[in-house]
Amino acid sequence: MTGLIVTGGTIDYEFALGFLETQKFDKVIAVDGGLAALHKLHLKPDVIAGDFDSIDPMVLEEYKNSPDEIAWEVHKPEKDATDTELAISAAIHLGCTKLVLLGATGGRLDHFLGNLHLLYDCLKKGVEAAIADEKNWITILDKGRTFVRAKAMGRYISFLPLSEEVKGITLTGFKYPLYKKDIELGTSLCISNELAKEEGIIEFDSGILICVESHD
Repeated sequence: MTGLIVTGGTIDYEFALGFLETQKFDKVIAVDGGLAALHKLHLKPDVIAGDFDSIDPMVLEEYKNSPDEIAWEVHKPEKDATDTELAISAAIHLGCTKLVLLGATGGRLDHFLGNLHLLYDCLKKGVEAAIADEKNWITILDKGRTFVRAKAMGRYISFLPLSEEVKGITLTGFKYPLYKKDIELGTSLCISNELAKEEGIIEFDSGILICVESHD
């Protein structure tokens, strides 16, 4: 089951509309201010979660009076988890094994970094999760992956260590190949690589990588 989580960050609506035309989601969850984005995108939420401290009261009231069956998860502003983390938990509880987050990059950098770490938490729970915006597709890797040019989300593919060290990185089919290279936090060695062939493969022995597929 695939879930869409729309958070309260900045969203490029032209991108979002085009993206949604190519994707199918079984569950849609609005996170606090993300409810306004759902309103503009004409999406019906299955769940609305948050403390609702950053949402237009008129939009909130409209959904409260909606005849649609919507589950509400109302949280106090003083809590130990962000609204997005609670929304991810709700999605997993609904049975989602794949998640895409929109609105998770634009706005406050602390929220973006927190959302990035939430991708790792999803990985540990066996949930495939990604953050998407108009220029980026961000995932977390704990094992190798094959990238296909026809399905690439952008021209560039970057890898950054999330763990203190990532050992034995081998890149084949890339413009800048590597063989059994160890990288540590603080390096920019694997930023802005490109596919040189129709397929590119990353393999590594241990560690956790942030993978960003992007375009200018």
